[in-house]
Amino acid sequence: MDRNYCQELLDAIERADRAGAAAVVDAWAVGRSFSQVVPELLSPTLESFGTLWSQGHGGVSLATGYVASKVAEDVLSRLLRESSPDGGPILPSKGPVLLGNVEDDFHPLGRNMVVAFLRTAGWDVRDLGVDVPPAQFVDQAEETGARVIGASAMMYTTAKNVARIRAEIDRRGLTGKVQLAVGGAVFKLRPELVSDLGGDGTATSALEASALFERLWQRSLNLDPTPLRALP
Repeated sequence: MDRNYCQELLDAIERADRAGAAAVVDAWAVGRSFSQVVPELLSPTLESFGTLWSQGHGGVSLATGYVASKVAEDVLSRLLRESSPDGGPILPSKGPVLLGNVEDDFHPLGRNMVVAFLRTAGWDVRDLGVDVPPAQFVDQAEETGARVIGASAMMYTTAKNVARIRAEIDRRGLTGKVQLAVGGAVFKLRPELVSDLGGDGTATSALEASALFERLWQRSLNLDPTPLRALP
């Protein structure tokens, strides 16, 4: 009988067994191209885990959420090494961009996944963590020259703070020049909130985040190609 590697990896994550997860990935890789690990193993497993997380059952906890993000980092780090011609680290070739959970939001799993996928795609990601005030997002955009801010929120009560980031971007005269990507469980359940709260776009999964950031980065350049950060 064929092994169900996705279920085995999900089981290891739910046991918070990082080493066990690595063993599943190693077993899956035998006879396969590691370049397919994201679409064939990692992404479907994390989708299942995300569903359990959003439903609040299945033994999913903050600890297992942390392990899930670390498993994703492990897999994507290996993918980066194996994609490099000399096996060394790949330097960022895109960005910079910002990621953070909105103010009062303390659910890092989705953000951690997006950070890992964006870095794998070559983005220079500045991860601001959880509970990030609107002014901090925009301060960092101006300081680093980031044309895209990614704001994550899990629930409606915290997603409303996306509107405060939009207001801060507009107040500083950066409308269009700084694009606002939003994500999190609430935006999957209520996609109308993306525009209602002032977002410029969203992705249905971490796997699609890089394509979204590409579109938003290009939209920013089309609207205003001058550098965001003042030249010294």
